Formats: sequence, C-alpha cells, structure tokens
Amino acid sequence: MWATALAAAWWSGVTDLWAAERGIASIYSYRGGKTASGKPSRPGGLTAAHRSLPFGSRVRVTNHRNGRSVIVRINDRGPFIRGRVIDLTPAGARQLGFNGLAPVSLERIGG
Repeated sequence: MWATALAAAWWSGVTDLWAAERGIASIYSYRGGKTASGKPSRPGGLTAAHRSLPFGSRVRVTNHRNGRSVIVRINDRGPFIRGRVIDLTPAGARQLGFNGLAPVSLERIGG
C-alpha cells in the first residue's frame, strides 16, 4: 500500500510526503519576543512550534480526549522535550479544550 501511495505521489508531482504525527501537545507563550521565523510572538494567534515542518505550514491538530481540532500555522521551532510533538499558543489550546498537556495527532494540510 505504501508503495502505491509513493508511486501515485511521484506521478502527480508531489514531492513532500509527510505522515501524520502523534504525541503530546503543550502550551507555550512568551510576549515581546520574536519567533524562530522572525515574526513577533502572539499568544492570541493560532500559531505553533514544530521541530522540522517548514515555516508557514498549516497543520490540523486534533485532541484525542475530546475530538476537537484546530488549524494552526507553524512559525516557531520546538518543542524540545521528549514525547512532545507541538507547542501551541494559548489560543490554539483553548480551541482544543485543554490547559497544560494533551494527546494529539497532527495532519499537515498545506503550505
């Protein structure tokens, strides 16, 4: 099945294959600083930090505890704690209905 998906992606010109990720989401926020992308930090924005996805990537984050999801844009690097896959702003965490940590899955939905 994987070979079929890879062949279909190759024939359609898709070069960026990214499998969904699962792990723990955390909340991060700092005011007045700049993110790794050079943009100002905005705790009220729907942005997030990921270790390797390109800046500007849009990701659907789904909370496994309640099924809620939110789309965020990657504009920073992190998290740097084992087991965590994404750091969300407080606004993103509110949309997902958690405060602290939550089990999530990530799905890249666009550039």
